[in-house]
Amino acid sequence: MAIIVDKVQKRKDIALACKELFFQNGISNLTISQIAKTAGVGKGTIYDYFKNKEDIVFEIVNILIQERNIIKEKKLSQTANTKDKIKLFSEFFYNDEDAELRQLYREFISISLVKQDKDMIDFQTQCSNSYFHWFSKIIQDGIDRGELIEASNKFARGLFVMAEGMFITSEVTNSISDLKQEIHDSVDALFDLIEVKR
Repeated sequence: MAIIVDKVQKRKDIALACKELFFQNGISNLTISQIAKTAGVGKGTIYDYFKNKEDIVFEIVNILIQERNIIKEKKLSQTANTKDKIKLFSEFFYNDEDAELRQLYREFISISLVKQDKDMIDFQTQCSNSYFHWFSKIIQDGIDRGELIEASNKFARGLFVMAEGMFITSEVTNSISDLKQEIHDSVDALFDLIEVKR
């Protein structure tokens, strides 16, 4: 009797077996041979499940994002006001829990800027669009609950990329000493303008 392999689970298992290898060496410095050895499979098996090493990284990131999104959704549901939800949404850029995912994100940014890898750019675009949709819903919910002025949704894109821009700036310069405080101060200042005064 033939053994039936759950290909989706096998793909996840291979990717997760390589997770620490990626964190230790980075995407650029890895070979398929190293990945196969770490995962305990042959090189041919790697190519049965993945197009290339970047595809493995996409799988790792997807797994980590899904795990973190469950936690983030729970925290957001327990947060009362829109301003605090926006701050919580931005904590990816500075909290300890997201350090591994942030490390992969840094590599994605640097490779995308230098190499212009289409698959990576498409993947990042898909992730960004998904998060922006989620973020916009938080803003719209705040408007619907009467917390924010109607025009607040016009600030959504700028507010969404603000934390990311500050993160990138803090990574490449010494101009931001406390990223969390900087993001929170900026959110507070903007909310002074868009919150409904009671």
